[in-house]
Amino acid sequence: MSRGAAGTSACATALIALSIMAAGCSRLDMQDQPKYRPQRPSEFFADGRSERQPVEGTVAYGPTEDDTAFYEGKDASGKDIEEFPLVVDKTLILRGQNRYDIYCSPCHGRIGNGLGMIVRRGFKQPPSYHIDRLRQAPVGHLYDVISNGYGAMLNYAAQVEPRDRWAIVAYIRALQYSQNANVNDLPAEARNRVPAIGQAPIPAQANEPLVPSDPDFEDFPGKPATPSGVPGAHGPGAVHGTGPGSQPER
Repeated sequence: MSRGAAGTSACATALIALSIMAAGCSRLDMQDQPKYRPQRPSEFFADGRSERQPVEGTVAYGPTEDDTAFYEGKDASGKDIEEFPLVVDKTLILRGQNRYDIYCSPCHGRIGNGLGMIVRRGFKQPPSYHIDRLRQAPVGHLYDVISNGYGAMLNYAAQVEPRDRWAIVAYIRALQYSQNANVNDLPAEARNRVPAIGQAPIPAQANEPLVPSDPDFEDFPGKPATPSGVPGAHGPGAVHGTGPGSQPER
């Protein structure tokens, strides 16, 4: 082999060796980084822990959710709480009414009887808030259902923030009380406006009905109806067939 060829071969060999070493060093650098994994011990620090404790006065970045009663509706043992974890006042209840009317009334109805408008269109009817089981349910249960869903109901955690969920629960309690109140609990002025026994009741919402008047639902729920013109309607009141007003079954 000539001297030139030998020199070229030696250079090529050296380049290959350097490439292998460089690749090996790079891989070792990525494979075995000088770091500690979470909860691993350390001999460097006197306390034997690799993680350092936050300095005194450190403030968490973003909201903290340490209050399980407020954020989960549970006590330390995981049981539904019986008492509200925040002050319930008129402002909170009015906020709850606003959120309830937006997110809850389509299914549960404006008075919580389970006869919301989409139920009148053929969807599954939820239970009334005025049955004994739900009147006696702890507030934590109602909050948990809003947060995580229950049965056919999906969760509303993404749509309703925690404080508004409690506001809705407070309003539900107000609805429940409104349908089971004792007349003697009313102030004298309000008590005088309550119809006497045998007297025709005065519509509570004469100028603003709880549910918009709709002739298709005059006999609801005894005779459910799905009005024509609603695509994909189904249920006991849906009209099927090929004639006018018929609806395709889903």
